[in-house]
Amino acid sequence: MGHADLAPDTLRAVERELLVRLERLGDPAPGLVRGGSALSAAFGRAVRASGRRLVVLLPARGAVPAVLPPADLEPARAVLALADEVRLLAYAPDSRDACVGADEVLITQSSRLLAVWDGSPTDGRDATAHLVAYARARGVPVDVVWPVPAIREPIRHETGPRRPTALFPSPFVSRKSRDDQRSS
Repeated sequence: MGHADLAPDTLRAVERELLVRLERLGDPAPGLVRGGSALSAAFGRAVRASGRRLVVLLPARGAVPAVLPPADLEPARAVLALADEVRLLAYAPDSRDACVGADEVLITQSSRLLAVWDGSPTDGRDATAHLVAYARARGVPVDVVWPVPAIREPIRHETGPRRPTALFPSPFVSRKSRDDQRSS
């Protein structure tokens, strides 16, 4: 999870730092990310480079994937190509409040949060500060990733929300794993 408005050089530096952080973690938990931003694709590449499984969450309307905002399509394709598993999560991808609510649900299921955050307060467009505080209030350890010198791009007017992404799940058992255990 984190700021989605990163300059290209910053995004590359963030991806390198995410890989370093993932390699340092002792547990082999898979990476969990909500697909759709350049940051989610960078996190996905770092997760796979660290040898971990990648679980990608996509928005759903009912039992089918929801249509993503146009700006999210290419990054979603990139992260889906890396995914070991895809899950649907009910939320409206064009609603900022729904996206924040989806991130809160993910945080409650996480054992650690890697937050790409410059320390700035929530500004009505980006909820990273809120989500970091939300995780900390629930006892989820937060590792802040902000390489120096990191730069955020100027605000661009968009039709869809900027969504914080990168989360790390807590005991994760996929549906396939549960089915395998039952048949044993």
